[in-house]
Amino acid sequence: MLQWFACYAANIRTRSAAIARFFEARMGVVALAWLAVFTLSSAVRLALAVSPVESLRDAAILALPYILIAAAPIAGFLIAERAFPRGTLSAQPEVRLAFYGHWRRLDVLEARRSPVFGPAGFMASLLVGMLLNVVIRSFEFLVSMPALNGHAPEWAQQMMLVMVADVVVMSFFYMVCFVLALRTVPLFPRMLLFAWLLDIAMQLLIAQHVAALPDLPVNVAVPLHGLLHGNVTKVLISAFVWLPYLLLSDRVNITYRSRGPAED
Repeated sequence: MLQWFACYAANIRTRSAAIARFFEARMGVVALAWLAVFTLSSAVRLALAVSPVESLRDAAILALPYILIAAAPIAGFLIAERAFPRGTLSAQPEVRLAFYGHWRRLDVLEARRSPVFGPAGFMASLLVGMLLNVVIRSFEFLVSMPALNGHAPEWAQQMMLVMVADVVVMSFFYMVCFVLALRTVPLFPRMLLFAWLLDIAMQLLIAQHVAALPDLPVNVAVPLHGLLHGNVTKVLISAFVWLPYLLLSDRVNITYRSRGPAED
């Protein structure tokens, strides 16, 4: 039985490591697939626009939010990828934020020789989760927000503005986190914590801003409140699930903090 579990665990590690290798080698394909699917879906939404298009300016304002949302995760990936090229050995931050546990310091090369170094195992699930978060948030926007331009009421334009800003900013930062995790950059755990905190702050700011809009219909305010509440809940669940792993996992500490379990 123990041998079977050992073989099963080894198989899981092999498969999860293949996920990271796939993303390293095929992110261009993933980006093209994202652009194709989101562009097609946006075209359907634009075809059902509730605002009239009377000029080229109206059409540009109508399409701009969808262009920004499509481009945000790609921009986040490209900027982070250029900042942290593959194979770069990044220094550890001078100030430690994770103190729990007993660890011994490893040099960078010793950490990289460890059999548990790299974004495999549960880390591969976190990689996939960050990508799915970008996709889900973007398509939630498509479903919940009609295409609007300057002919829409002021409250609708303001709501469109803040919702687009939310999706664009968070898609950008979650993709930066994705690259940091994939490239084993030591800043990854604290960058993900920053993204979670920023995400919650943005939901609260949007709720405050939208609540102050004059003439906001009740049948719009109620589902919007549910969407924002759902976003906060998802972030809190993610933090609850992943924070213990990010603090205590041998893989995370060896890969991103260059420290291993203390020897007895």
